[in-house]
Amino acid sequence: MKAESIGQMLVRLRTARGWTQKQVADAYCRASGTIAKDSREVGRWERGVRIPVPFARGHLAAIFGVPLTVLDRAAAVSRRERVVAPSVPPVEDTSGPGSAGPAPLAAEAPSTTRHVDPALVPYFQTQLEGHYAADMMLGPRALLGTVEAQCRLIGELVDQADAPTRRSMAEVGVSYATFAAWLHLDAGDPTAALRWHDTAQELAHRSHNRQAIACALVDRAMARTDQGAGAAVVDLCESALMDATHLSPEIQVFALQQQAHGASLLGERREVDQLLDTASRLLDRVDVEEWGTACLRTPNYVEVQRATCYGRLGLAHEAHRLWQQIIPAAPATSRRDVGVWSARQAVASAALGEPERAVGLARHAADVVLATGSARAVKELWAVATAMSPWQAEPVGQDLAEVLAPIGVGR
Repeated sequence: MKAESIGQMLVRLRTARGWTQKQVADAYCRASGTIAKDSREVGRWERGVRIPVPFARGHLAAIFGVPLTVLDRAAAVSRRERVVAPSVPPVEDTSGPGSAGPAPLAAEAPSTTRHVDPALVPYFQTQLEGHYAADMMLGPRALLGTVEAQCRLIGELVDQADAPTRRSMAEVGVSYATFAAWLHLDAGDPTAALRWHDTAQELAHRSHNRQAIACALVDRAMARTDQGAGAAVVDLCESALMDATHLSPEIQVFALQQQAHGASLLGERREVDQLLDTASRLLDRVDVEEWGTACLRTPNYVEVQRATCYGRLGLAHEAHRLWQQIIPAAPATSRRDVGVWSARQAVASAALGEPERAVGLARHAADVVLATGSARAVKELWAVATAMSPWQAEPVGQDLAEVLAPIGVGR
């Protein structure tokens, strides 16, 4: 008998009780102490559009009275059978922490070329813009299978196309591979992220596009930032900027802000400000039609980086002041990012002796984690728990413990 996916299992458990999807959502909210789930989210779980993250599966196990290991096995089945976009052939999904990482874009290079329609290049570019928007609302795990499958398809097309189309397709492939790497970072799997960065580097060089090569270097630096490797971040960004006069303003901004993160890891506050000030002066020259990353989608882009760097440098007052300006201006589509920023502001609030404010901000960040499964946000909430340790035995510390308990932080 074929093993059940988690969607099939949830439908079976719900119908056995005679419940509606809304009743499941209500029970989940009572069990978790949140209002982060509704019947639409339960429907997504049952249809396999999303796989409940581990802490959500824990509450579902309690609601239905089944062992958590049963739901975990069903989730593993769903990951193997995840449905990808109809434009790409089904492939085995290798997403998720602990995986062996992405397979090569093309297992075997074809011996001859075939016609690849150049119109596929703008097609994939349009699809990627939709993925960017969906990631902001759904989180990484909902997109990993689809994006990785499209990456592999693009890799096959690169190997099969004639030279002009091959280079344009490779350039698009760089954007897909670096986005796959980003999704793995947000899902908590840096090892798989670095493998996708390797793929991006190869495609960048095959594109013969200096901008793509520089962008791939900076994306690699971003992954090294998450590992705390400040010197590596600075070196990679400096390498990307060696030919700065031939780079577009948007790529220069991207490299400068990431180099500032490297400088903050090395404790160099003056260097942080100089790099970000230079990036800020370039913003008016950015061609938004060509800029497909966060600079276009994130208001106060450079100041977000500055606030993050200040927090890393222990400049709580300066970071807190910037977050107070940034977070209220964020659009509704930046929900996941706002969750991460709120956690960072919570750390600053705790450092300033404002534990009640820190708990309120952490509560918002925790709701985002429950909705998106962002490992980045979980990591930020661990920092909040550490910053709040002086109040651990006080009522406000207990309030924080209740906020963080559903996602397993602080235990």
